[in-house]
Amino acid sequence: MSDDLQALEAWAGALLAKLQPAQRRAINHKVAIDLRRSQAQRIKAQQGPDGAAYPARKRRKEFKGKNGRIKRQKAAMFAKIRTAKHLKVKATGDQIEVGFFGWVARVAHVHQFGRQDRVSKKGNAYKYPKRPLLGLNDLDQTSIREALLRWLSAK
Repeated sequence: MSDDLQALEAWAGALLAKLQPAQRRAINHKVAIDLRRSQAQRIKAQQGPDGAAYPARKRRKEFKGKNGRIKRQKAAMFAKIRTAKHLKVKATGDQIEVGFFGWVARVAHVHQFGRQDRVSKKGNAYKYPKRPLLGLNDLDQTSIREALLRWLSAK
């Protein structure tokens, strides 16, 4: 994966080096938005970059064994942090960043790497299962190449 990413960077870097800085920023911004969209769709489908499903949530104790009662509808994991408000894009002439910033970054980091965190401020600590939110797969790399080629062929 790392070798593929370096090859993509070398290939795109050579093409982008011939462009003006404003053109590089524009194309990088377009590619970053496409990448953010694909990451958000993957998070919505609750899949990691490798296509594996996220581990299921732990069942809440208050609902165990209570059949026939009206229960709260299950909310999808990461429904809010996958929005454009929290899943940010930073694009300059030299680089593209798609990620979480601020307090959302801490929550995402805990889930990305399966770390331990408190459920609430004074609550118990819980070791969350690993749920990789961000990452590049082959489809993302292909879409980056195609977006660069489309943009360059249009010019």
